[in-house]
Amino acid sequence: MSDERDLEMLLMSHFPITTIKTHEEKRALELIKKVIARTGRTLHTWSITEGLKPAYGRAENLSLQDASGYIAYPTTEPKSMLEQIKKNLENSVIVLLDFHPYLDDALIIRLLKEIALDYSVKQNTIVLLSHNVTVPGELERLSAGFSLSLPDAAKLEQLIYDEAKVWTLKNQNQSVKADKKAMQMLIRNLQGLTMSDARRLVRNAIYHDGAITEDDLPAVMKAKYELLGQGGILSFEYETAQFAEVGGFKKLITWINHRKVAFLQGKETALDMPKGIMLLGVQGSGKSLAAKAVAGAWEVPLLRMDFGALYNKFFGETEKNIRDSLKAAEVMSPCVLWMDEIEKGVATGDYDSGTSRRVLASMLTWMAENKKPVFIVATANDIESLPPELIRKGRLDEIFFVDLPDQNTRAEIFAIHLSKRGQQPPNFDLQRLAVESDGFSGAEIEQAVVAALYAAHARETTITTQHIFEEIKATQPLSVVMAEKIRSLQQWAQGRTVAAN
Repeated sequence: MSDERDLEMLLMSHFPITTIKTHEEKRALELIKKVIARTGRTLHTWSITEGLKPAYGRAENLSLQDASGYIAYPTTEPKSMLEQIKKNLENSVIVLLDFHPYLDDALIIRLLKEIALDYSVKQNTIVLLSHNVTVPGELERLSAGFSLSLPDAAKLEQLIYDEAKVWTLKNQNQSVKADKKAMQMLIRNLQGLTMSDARRLVRNAIYHDGAITEDDLPAVMKAKYELLGQGGILSFEYETAQFAEVGGFKKLITWINHRKVAFLQGKETALDMPKGIMLLGVQGSGKSLAAKAVAGAWEVPLLRMDFGALYNKFFGETEKNIRDSLKAAEVMSPCVLWMDEIEKGVATGDYDSGTSRRVLASMLTWMAENKKPVFIVATANDIESLPPELIRKGRLDEIFFVDLPDQNTRAEIFAIHLSKRGQQPPNFDLQRLAVESDGFSGAEIEQAVVAALYAAHARETTITTQHIFEEIKATQPLSVVMAEKIRSLQQWAQGRTVAAN
């Protein structure tokens, strides 16, 4: 009833133009009909295909202007239609469907404005109903917007049961199989969608195999992201990870596990919802994999913000890109928002023209005001480029430093990458490899294993510890090539950050 009440109050508030931006045209029209039926006003609709006609009854059975004020024939041409409204209608609500292409025509804008300015005399209200409505400046002060509410958890649960019943009837009374955990996760992941979009995704999940399982969820989330129409700066990372695939990060794993319930259940707990973390560290040390593992550990979708694609040559478009992306993350919530190499987006310089400052301001405002379960994982390599406003406590929950792996962690990383490639870690001298790879990052250890596999294949033999040892000796790690820079980063992190391992 909230939508009906809100729309009725809006239509009674003497705004002559109301905008409704939605893809759910049918639902919006039904809502308008219910509201208008209680007000005593007449209701008309217009579309380019059917022209102007009464919402009830058949237009061809009416004269040009009968006692109710209905128009007798459809008028598909926008200018003629608006002239008919201005001349013949009173005390009416006129819903213009997909009228947005005509809102850049000066004559159309003027006719709409004249109808609006005549509201005190004729009491006509124009409703612009479309998936994309931008009100021209001339009409802004005469307009008010209305949004259809999105279904809550209870409505989504009922929708799933309804679709399960339909599937059962179509399949000789076979029951839809579903476990409680998968149901709750599906409901959580559908939040933020319209009822019609949620129904479509539920059908896809059920009709595939007659069951609702956790295996359905990645496809549901990918489809949900695609419905948002995002592109460029924000991408949906279909593949997440588990911390079992990441060597080390013991303190980070504990930190993440302690906050899982608070993030997923939110207001149901007395705990503050976690905001996010920043991962600083040496290149190749596993920051990106850790970001993916946070999403995997919490079983939520992962969105990656690409700061390399953020900047636009058109003034104001860069800030719009960041705002649109953050809004999309809210719709996808609960989710992890991975801001990869964040320094590329907010670092300022002599030739910045203020764009980075505006991007930073947009991000900081959103971080302060956002109430949705969107957990930020920001990764950075160059701490000196980050503005102090971003890294101070309160913006994010914690700053973790990802250092080069110690000996035990290096042995663990060797085991992980050997296992991923079909090898048996016990067949290798992991401790020797860990000692010999002192100063190697996780990425460099992985490449040593990959190179050793190529070498063994070329020799037509099975990979051994010796093959990996030879590749280690043939490589100069980044900790040697860029020793001064890495040492400076490690010194800066002492006392300012929390060790991830």
